[in-house]
Amino acid sequence: MSAPSAASPSAASRGELTVVKCGGTAGVDAEAVCADVADLVRAGQRVVLVHGGSADIGALGTRLGVPERRMISDDGVDTRYTDPAALEVVVLALAGAVKPRLVAALARAGVDAVGLTGLDAGLLRARRTAAYRAVVDGRRMVLRDNHGGRLIGVRAELLRVLLAAGTVPVVSPPALGEDGRPVNVDADRAAAALAAALGARTLVLLTGAPGVLADPADERSVLPSYALPPTGAPPGVGGGMAMKLIAGREALLGGVGRVLVADGRHDNPVRAAFTGAATEITTRSADA
Repeated sequence: MSAPSAASPSAASRGELTVVKCGGTAGVDAEAVCADVADLVRAGQRVVLVHGGSADIGALGTRLGVPERRMISDDGVDTRYTDPAALEVVVLALAGAVKPRLVAALARAGVDAVGLTGLDAGLLRARRTAAYRAVVDGRRMVLRDNHGGRLIGVRAELLRVLLAAGTVPVVSPPALGEDGRPVNVDADRAAAALAAALGARTLVLLTGAPGVLADPADERSVLPSYALPPTGAPPGVGGGMAMKLIAGREALLGGVGRVLVADGRHDNPVRAAFTGAATEITTRSADA
């Protein structure tokens, strides 16, 4: 995939705010993402980098003997089952491995960065799901020890201060629960919530695919756009991509100008997304 060698003026107007979500799958080139973010900052953009870490979480869980478990909700969305042991692995992997790696990569690329979780200054607020009906390991269960939840608020003041100082905030889950304890939240939805709270012009969701695919087995089938229904699960899309699309819808409903799902495996991934190498997420009316 070719990509522009410099930030496009139309896509990178001075002072424009972009939120970039760096996917945590093994194929995503975090070093290239950070180099591209640094170039955008030097071009005058403000950027918030949000990250997950599924590959690191899985690897650390294996080392610690905490196997990954998935749960499928009634609307078909597949998410991580975060029992107490899994929550510990999530926090250790994101805050102790992925985040320092990204902050260091940004420093090597010549920009200052500050690593934060949603716990810091109550940046991300969440409500833990007390009881959750889902399919786990093929069995329908009512979960009462799941330390996952839904975002209910963002305190963006700290990020505004950091952005004004010319730094790149690097943010990840967990969020702060109403009981003052960590709550695991989806990183794509966290990126969407932050983008909405900060009034971002663009949310770029970088993943291990060139965008939303018409045929999941054929990367050449990438769609230039994908229109989501106003509610419910995205039709014809499953797995992690479904959650990205739901996050994209939440961002658009929150006032974000545009949402792009793009390939994080190549050089200049954000600027490539700006110039069309992405799927743009839109919403359609209820009667469409």
